[in-house]
Amino acid sequence: MGEKKTRFNGLCEWVESVVAAVVAVVLLFTFAARTSVVSGISMERTLQNGDLLLITRLGDEAAAGNIVVITKPYSHGEPLIKRVIATEGQTVDINFNLGVVFVNGEMIEETYVNCPTNVSYDMKFPATVPEGCVFCMGDNRNDSYDSRAAEIGMIDKRYILGRVAVRLMRGKSLLEDA
Repeated sequence: MGEKKTRFNGLCEWVESVVAAVVAVVLLFTFAARTSVVSGISMERTLQNGDLLLITRLGDEAAAGNIVVITKPYSHGEPLIKRVIATEGQTVDINFNLGVVFVNGEMIEETYVNCPTNVSYDMKFPATVPEGCVFCMGDNRNDSYDSRAAEIGMIDKRYILGRVAVRLMRGKSLLEDA
């Protein structure tokens, strides 16, 4: 009888451990982190199509320079992965002839961009970012549908799912298929 009780206690401890681990993972992915997959080339050279990303919801997702996942509804309906360029109260201006971006009158250093910013869409510049919003663009500027388009525009921070913390797995560039 003692041996059966010991086995039963061991089984109960094992079940408790599994349940605790499952609950911890569910809580982690509900409140602290998620995964997302890059779809398209708008963030190349930084991120590639198919990259698996870990998204964190801790800290300040809306800081300039952060790469964020945005869930704002628009015609294509899928989440956007873009870089925060400016935050509330800052003024964005873009010289599309030179391909450079200015925030509060200062040209920003953008070593991460794939190409100069020559595509303008329909937003008017200079533009000041409203309270509670951010201005975002993809790193592959001439192949990115982002805050330069009125349909996307300034992003309400409530639409930010989280900040990209790390690339978990490398995808394949769509350019490699060409």
